[in-house]
Amino acid sequence: MSGRGQSGVLYGVGLGPGDPDLMTLRAHRLISGAQVVAYPSLAGGASFARSIAAGAIPAGAREIVMDVPMTVERAPAQAAYDTGAAAIAAELEAGRDVVCLCEGDPFFYGSFMYLFARLSGRFRVEVVPGVTSITTCAARAGMPLAARNERLTVLPGPLPEAELRARIEGAESVAIMKVGRHLAKIRGVIEALGFTDRAVYVERASLPDEVVCPLAEAPDKAPYFSMILLTKGADPWL
Repeated sequence: MSGRGQSGVLYGVGLGPGDPDLMTLRAHRLISGAQVVAYPSLAGGASFARSIAAGAIPAGAREIVMDVPMTVERAPAQAAYDTGAAAIAAELEAGRDVVCLCEGDPFFYGSFMYLFARLSGRFRVEVVPGVTSITTCAARAGMPLAARNERLTVLPGPLPEAELRARIEGAESVAIMKVGRHLAKIRGVIEALGFTDRAVYVERASLPDEVVCPLAEAPDKAPYFSMILLTKGADPWL
């Protein structure tokens, strides 16, 4: 809690991939001591971020819920972050610290960066890094991704097919995130390049319903929280 007459501090706290045990000690400490927590949720639905941190959120803490619609159009989501930033700003101006919960790492495809852009010019903001989905998926798959001077390429699944093909073709190791409804397209690109036997599919890493399997055995439909890892060397870590 900030001193009287001072603005509060906004903490962007990375929660890791889903298993509460993979939260950092600093994340757990900040959440456990929070008077105000903020987090995104799917509009009209539950919040994955809150479910990760639920065991650490104090009873009586004020909760700011940002209902973010999952649409291709950017405007509705941006409006949700505008509304959330305004609610957070009101708490900060009143001298109360706010702990904002973010799945994974706040600055690695994290929604917190949109709040950071809106509030960091006016308030003190501290970012607490979290375990990323990429490192978690690699660990769960038993698949080292980069050694020595090798390069790791990170690609979002929604990229156009031609760009995916070009970037995978020129890469050494690849992590493809946000697979979801793009699974068939991505699988087709990897098959056409002849790399299916080097690819692993992971969904909901670290959660009880986790799936880890060769890409060839992946289901026909994938959730948003799914990833494909691909390495081209026989044993790239040796």
